[in-house]
Parts: sequence; structure tokens; C-alpha cells
Amino acid sequence: MPNIYGMLNVGCTALLTQQKAIDITGNNIANVNTPGYSRQRLNMEQNTPVRYDGGQMSTGVMADRKIERFYDRFLNSQINDENQNLGRWEAQKNALQKVELMFDETTGFGLNAALSDFWNAWQDLANKPSGHVERVSLLAKSQTLAETFNQVAGDVKQAQEDIDLNIKGLISEINPISQQIAELNRKIAQIEVDGHSANDYRDERDQLLKELSNKIDVDAFEDGDGFLTVITAGGKPLVDHTKYWQLTTTTNLVSDLQDIQWIASDGSQQDITSDIDDGQLKGLLHVRDSIIPDYLSRLDDMAETIVTQVNGIHQNGWGLDGNTSRDFFDPTALTAATMHVDTAIESDVGFIAASGTAAGVPGDESNAVDIANLQNQLLMSGNTTSISDFYGALVSDVGSATDTAETYFEHKSANLQRLENYREEVSGVNLDEEMVNLVKFQHAYNAAAKLVSSVDEMLETLIAMV
Repeated sequence: MPNIYGMLNVGCTALLTQQKAIDITGNNIANVNTPGYSRQRLNMEQNTPVRYDGGQMSTGVMADRKIERFYDRFLNSQINDENQNLGRWEAQKNALQKVELMFDETTGFGLNAALSDFWNAWQDLANKPSGHVERVSLLAKSQTLAETFNQVAGDVKQAQEDIDLNIKGLISEINPISQQIAELNRKIAQIEVDGHSANDYRDERDQLLKELSNKIDVDAFEDGDGFLTVITAGGKPLVDHTKYWQLTTTTNLVSDLQDIQWIASDGSQQDITSDIDDGQLKGLLHVRDSIIPDYLSRLDDMAETIVTQVNGIHQNGWGLDGNTSRDFFDPTALTAATMHVDTAIESDVGFIAASGTAAGVPGDESNAVDIANLQNQLLMSGNTTSISDFYGALVSDVGSATDTAETYFEHKSANLQRLENYREEVSGVNLDEEMVNLVKFQHAYNAAAKLVSSVDEMLETLIAMV
């Protein structure tokens, strides 16, 4: 039958349970601004009643050992997917903004200005083919053109090498994250094996997975025991239970750039560079391996066309010394990075072949006119566009690629922010709600304390009667 000690036990369980609820509420309030924190709640249930001859007696309240965590797995998966896209376009945007600086024509000192000065110098020589000043000026403008080609190509190549270093740096950031996730898998499994909650570790693991997804494309799923498995490019595992795999880089002997390798359990390495589809790594790889090589190739096409076309006409002309068949540019230096004026021309501007005939020296300008006219001839893209227009299209493409990356970055940022807002509605801490809960649990605790105090008085009265 009901007894006074049973009532004391009811008060005791109520005190302990409400105290635990207050602890959890306080933890929610303390972490209101903690990134990735998921709101927690104590679930209470009635203790198993005790039966006796006259019926049954309640035995108080019991707190569930597993503390509820407000968490939407599907929403978090969407956040990670969007974060991968954001990482890609952010890295691509930042890399292209640096490359775009190499093609800046707003200052008046770019390749377009050097090309214009070069053609104008030939026109000036055509106006006065015997003039020494015009020849010296042409040499200077030609050297400036070659040096500008060299500089632009060198700067773009340097940007490619800088991206290569960033890729190595990202790999060094990815490996510790994989290791930490594997360690958290172990801690979570140890805590939850007997029914307790590892909510704090789960929040930490989710944050690490989000950070990892920004750097490289990953798929993740959790098994029934709480272990998170993480798979990356080409189906290669990064984390499985408490085991993790590392990534590394090796130098490609052809490109002299870094390939990304996945290290298997036996120590062997597999190239996954082409399998990476998202994250910062994808953005950097796309700029390094696709966009920049295209820009360099188009610069080389321009340089080769100028060298071969100018040399082809120059060889048929006559210098002030009455000789012909000389190259104006070094015919062996056909790339933007190596282009330069022939050393014979640099040593004597009299070798510049302005005349179209031997008899026309020094006053004939026909050869200089032919070279100057190259400016407007359709020599590029299968003889469909001029050299200047070809370069203008290249500059336009550089700007367009940068604008596209910026647009996608802003779009993905907005999408991710919307998803983060949804997550806050599900998992975030609402201070108003927590304050109401705090007052509610406090009153429940005070009432339970009053119950214990009342039972204590009843015991004293009973003992006094005896």
C-alpha cells in the first residue's frame, strides 16, 4: 500500500529530473551562438508504478538516458552538398580574379597597348624608312611587345603554380579532418553503446563534415551503430568506422604540377585528380588544368603568328646594308614566354628591312607597309579574325569567366544561407523558448522540493507520535 517513504522517493526523482532538465536548458542558452550547435531536450517519462492489494502506486518521474537532439539529417545533407558547390565557385572566383589582373588593359600598359605601339612604329618607319630615330623606336617598341608577352605569360604561369601550392595546402587540411572524424566515431560509439547521448560529439562531427565538404566532394552516411562513413572522389573512402585514409600529392612528370593521390591501406597510391567533382579542390583544379592552359595556348598562338608573319615579310625585304633574308624576331622562340627580337636586329637597327627591293634602299617603304598592314589582316582563328580582335576576345573571355564564377558564388552563397536559416529553425536555440522552459523547470523543481519538505514534516510528526 502507499507509504510515506514512497512519497519521499517520488519527490527525489522529481528533484533529480527537473535539475537535469535545467542543466540541459542552461547548456542550450550557453551555446546560443555556438556554430553548429543543435538544441537539446530532456524527455521525461513516468516511472513504472508499483502494484499493491488496493491498486497501484506511482513512483515518480524518470529522465530518458538518451537526450533528444533536434537534428534534420536530410537538411544537413543538403547543406553539405551546397557547401561543396560554394567551395568550388569560391576557389574558382578567387583564382580567376588573380588571373584577370594579368590581362588588365585599363592602365594603358597592357598587351593591347604594346601591340598598338608595335604596329604604329612600323607605320612610322614606313613614313620615313631611312630614319634612324624611327628604327630605334621600332626596336624599342618591338622589345616592349616581346617583353609584355613574356611578362603576361610568366604571370599567368606563376598564377598556375600558386594554385598548385594551394592544392597541396588543401590536402594538408583535409587529412587531419578525416582523422578527427574517425576519432569522433570512436567516442560516439563508446558513449552511445549503453544508451547515453553523444550529442556534443555529433555536433562536432557534423561541423567537421561540413568543413570537409567545402574542400572536396564527399558522400557520407551513418550506420545503425552511429559510425559515419565518408567517401570521396571515385568512391574512395576517407573514413570508415574508426579507420581513416590519407590523401597526398605527387608531381606529374609531364605538366610538373601536382596530381592528387589516395593512399590505400597497403600503402599503394591511386590518382583521383580527374575524379574530383566539387569543393575547393575542383575549383582550383579546373582553373589550373583547363582555364589557364587555354589562356596560355591562345597567347602562344598570338606570339607565333606575329613572329612567323613578321619574319615571313621581313625576310623578303632589304636592310640599309643592302642585304636580305633576315628574321626580325628569333624564329626559334615561338611562344609567348620566349618571344624576343632577333639578336642581329638588336645589334644594328640598319638591318631592319623596310625596303621591298634592293634598288629601293634607303627610301623604299613597301616592306614596312606590308608588315604594318598585318595589324588588320585576318590571321587568327582559321583566318577569321585579326590579331588585335583575337586578343580582345581573349580578354573578354577572361572577364566573362571571372564574372560567371562570381555569379555562381553569390548564387550558391544565397542558397547556403537559406539552408542555414532553415537549420536554425530546426536545430537552433530560441532564447525565448529556453527562458520559458527554465521558468517551468524551476517551478517544478521548487514544487518537488516542497514535496520533500512536506514529507519530512510528516516523518517528524510520525516519529514524535511514537
